[in-house]
Amino acid sequence: MQVTRLRVYPVKSFAGRDVGSAIVRPWGLEGDRRWGVVDADGSPVTARERNALLSLTAEPLADGGLLLAAPGDAESLRVDPPVGAPPVPVGHSRQREALPAGDEADDWLSARMRAPLRLVWQPDPLARPVNPEHGGRPGEGLTLADAGPLLLASEASLAQLDAWTPDDVPPLDILRFRPNVVVDGDEPFGEDRWTHVRLGGVRFRMTEVCDRCVMTQVDPTTLARGKEPIRTLARHRKWDGATWFGVRLVPELDGAGPHRIAVGDAVEAEVG
Repeated sequence: MQVTRLRVYPVKSFAGRDVGSAIVRPWGLEGDRRWGVVDADGSPVTARERNALLSLTAEPLADGGLLLAAPGDAESLRVDPPVGAPPVPVGHSRQREALPAGDEADDWLSARMRAPLRLVWQPDPLARPVNPEHGGRPGEGLTLADAGPLLLASEASLAQLDAWTPDDVPPLDILRFRPNVVVDGDEPFGEDRWTHVRLGGVRFRMTEVCDRCVMTQVDPTTLARGKEPIRTLARHRKWDGATWFGVRLVPELDGAGPHRIAVGDAVEAEVG
């Protein structure tokens, strides 16, 4: 097996970006989901509620800032990391505060989403622990991702899902599942049985299979909504009241860094 695609999502629920390689931090890939969107009360806002967030893009900058862009925009907006800004309360689980990006970023975002929204930044991912209910251990941190530092998806599993899907449904884009790592896979859903996996020279622990939500029913390119893949997953991959695709990983870093993974890296799985 090998890594066929790497992807980061600088702002939670914005469109992602393909990268040829990425530095692995204890909390996930460098540049992944340190920024998020909240409403006026600090409650998280995602593409589950506002599908149009998937059309916005954020290019990470070397200093940790972003260039925000939207379809039809003539120019992008630069946003600097709000280091030193007074924290504001947010409602992310196990994340009580974040730093506000500022009025200019908020106005830009609110105008495009036609709702009063704010952009916030997480200054310290290690301050947000991985929930033990999702396989977290003491000292393991998390960005603003839902439940795990990285999500891995398999092309072999997607091929099986497409084979199960009715013939009148076009093949699904794996980006619906918003993976950080895509591997070619050796057998459909073989990743369910992994205990650990080594991507190139970096070892990861598999914490759990990922439960899937209605966000996967939104085409990431057209924003059209449909019944797939939840309808087919519910027939073949439903247990404990949820549907499942992909696995969550926690880095197990040893020695001095930087720790880097790249497209083309060998994938070596340990099965329990």
